[in-house]
Amino acid sequence: MPIKANSLSELELRLQAIIDNAVDGIITIDTRGIIESANPAVNRIFGFTEDELVGKNISVLMPDPDRSRHNTYVDNYLKTGKANIIGKGRELIGKRKDGSTFPFLLSISEVHLNEKLIFTGIVHDLSEIRQMKAALEKEKELNELKSRFVTMASHEFRTPLSTILSSASLIAKYVSEKDQDKRDKHINRIKSSVSNLTGILNDFLSLSRLEEGQIHNHPSELELENLLDEIQEEMVSVLKEKQELITSFPSGNHLVFLDKNLIKNICINLLSNAIKYSEDGKKIYFQVECENEALKIQIQDEGIGIPEDEQSHVFNRFFRAHNASNIQGTGLGLNIVKKYIDLLKGEISFESYSGKGTTFFVWIPLPAHVE
Repeated sequence: MPIKANSLSELELRLQAIIDNAVDGIITIDTRGIIESANPAVNRIFGFTEDELVGKNISVLMPDPDRSRHNTYVDNYLKTGKANIIGKGRELIGKRKDGSTFPFLLSISEVHLNEKLIFTGIVHDLSEIRQMKAALEKEKELNELKSRFVTMASHEFRTPLSTILSSASLIAKYVSEKDQDKRDKHINRIKSSVSNLTGILNDFLSLSRLEEGQIHNHPSELELENLLDEIQEEMVSVLKEKQELITSFPSGNHLVFLDKNLIKNICINLLSNAIKYSEDGKKIYFQVECENEALKIQIQDEGIGIPEDEQSHVFNRFFRAHNASNIQGTGLGLNIVKKYIDLLKGEISFESYSGKGTTFFVWIPLPAHVE
């Protein structure tokens, strides 16, 4: 039965209302790729007004290389009839007016109107779905991290806590003046154990804050000489018996524009590892240079080294080389150092030989001048 005029008008209005209020973008182009219409959702998703889109080539909504190739896609389809641009569920990358890009799902169909061929596209923005998925993955990762930490901590805490308990009990038995050496011995054992526990907690808290995006690069003007002296003084106090920290710092006082906390944490973490994995009486080398708009840090030890077949895992979370199993640690330190260096846009590398030691090389870019 033919549709009456008033019914046709009502149907057109209804369809137009559906298109205008659709959550997904609906866009039509001709065979040249020129945009003929775009609903409000398209304007919202891509950040354009309708006047800015209609009459423009559809490639304005595409980043390269798709932008430069779009006309080729359409021409190939028109010549061959192959439906490589027709279909549903094709995931693409779109480009907004502000230049940012985002993922979307595109369904294309061809429509013949009065012997004229047009293409209609349905655009479904995937940004929120991707963000939610990323947030869920991050939450899952953090939960796994916390679970792994609880398992690791329950093991690593047991030894220092036992040491603290036994030393505290023994100290109470040494009451005479002649027992002072024995008391000092157990006090030092308690201090060492507390330091180990603090290190474990600090590693976990630092990693947790990094994973949650709470640590950022906040550079400020600082005197490099003062910072290096501060690091040296702090590390000398934790050297093992007869270990020696040999330093080589730039002469004069250099003003640099860096995040003091990040630089300090990187150096202290690497130096702590050098001390921990080296025996008594060994030398630790701490060398810093300022040249070619970069800060270069080199930390070398004469310790146990990293087995060659395990070196590719050094910066992985919770990694412990098999030759370090009897040395207390979380396996988080170098992972944290790598993340700090990434925040500074720097690089880290190393050379290591089993039984001979390890050298870490850190490169941090400096601005051309202090801002």
